[in-house]
Amino acid sequence: MADLSDDEARVLAAVDEQWAVDRLCALIAVPSVGGTAAESEAQHLLADWLEELGCAVDRWPIDLAEAASAPDAPGQEVVRTEAWGVVGTVGGAGRPALVLAGHTDVVPPGDPGLWAGDPFVPRVADGAVHGRGACDMKAGVVAALAAVRALRAAGVRLARPLAVHGVVGEEDGGLGAWATLRRGHTGDLCVIPEPTAQAVVTAAAGALTFRLEVTGHAAHAAMRDRGVSAVELFVHVHAELLAFEAERQRDADPRFGDARFPHGLSIGRVRAGDWASSVPDRLVAEGRYGVRVGEPVEAAKAALESRLADVSAGHPWLADHPVRLTWTGGAFASGQLPAGAPLLPAVRRAVVDAGGPEPAERAVAAGTDLRLYAAAGIPTLHYGPGDLHLAHGPLEQVPIAELVTAARALALLALRTCGAAR
Repeated sequence: MADLSDDEARVLAAVDEQWAVDRLCALIAVPSVGGTAAESEAQHLLADWLEELGCAVDRWPIDLAEAASAPDAPGQEVVRTEAWGVVGTVGGAGRPALVLAGHTDVVPPGDPGLWAGDPFVPRVADGAVHGRGACDMKAGVVAALAAVRALRAAGVRLARPLAVHGVVGEEDGGLGAWATLRRGHTGDLCVIPEPTAQAVVTAAAGALTFRLEVTGHAAHAAMRDRGVSAVELFVHVHAELLAFEAERQRDADPRFGDARFPHGLSIGRVRAGDWASSVPDRLVAEGRYGVRVGEPVEAAKAALESRLADVSAGHPWLADHPVRLTWTGGAFASGQLPAGAPLLPAVRRAVVDAGGPEPAERAVAAGTDLRLYAAAGIPTLHYGPGDLHLAHGPLEQVPIAELVTAARALALLALRTCGAAR
């Protein structure tokens, strides 16, 4: 560990593990699935905690009508009747020198029988906190809070502001981050403490949701040769999509390491037919399509549109009944930290000085809020506790040691970036 200033040593010592674990458990216990009332409940809880920490808090209802009509809005995949933005600021006056941004919404838990217990009743076991949202990304949000608390407990006043952005809708497009930036909450630098498995993530691929409609011809199942099955047509289309996916993985950014599908194409839902004894005349498939780092969204869309057009043109039935493609739901562009940005070495140094291993630089295949902050001209990266491989699944958990290390690193980074007031 490098030599630390007195302020830095006090801040590191002030990070309270039990406080962080207690807040994480309380936040997991709020079942803040996107589009539910609990999504707003989690935001209000976060705002209350920021006020308790002495932050000036802006909490506001997001204009959902504007979010549905604005040309730059990121789109949504769930229905909301309300949504709230939360920003807490502490330190000197002016533009924040550092933003710590995190989302409080989570995805549904899926089959509860696959979990070891109720996914929204947090468990502390084997040195980790378990539950839906534990790593994605309520631990990251709590790490930011614990960093603010450590600064306060150490008696350190910041010369420039530190801002904490609590956002919703990240899982289905980025509504909260979009609304927060649109409200004027920006900063010089941003760290999003998404789970990074002790790495630093400086690039995120994009992701688009889509719907395919395949048209066949209905007939009695006893004479299925008189019909054209939309299911069998989709088997052909899906095989062509897998070949297209494979082509798009070539020459991927080396920061993806050994990831097999940095720009994957996945079908998540399929519906076909309306009667078991009929040849199905319609199939609807919905999926997720990866955008390459640096690739414009419109170019990614055009590539899939072109491939589907070729697939249809080369098939005797689909040539006259082409597959219909519709872009739906959230739209995640890719995003990345500018090459040579000083934020990367600053975060690495803070992690090492906080007692963690030096983080490798990585890219993530998931669409994230990074691209919204980066598009706003704010150098942004991910560093946070937990492993994304466990997110969205029944084994979701976060090591307590990683939660504490992240809080210590974020506290050091905030002190070094914002400076101590004298």
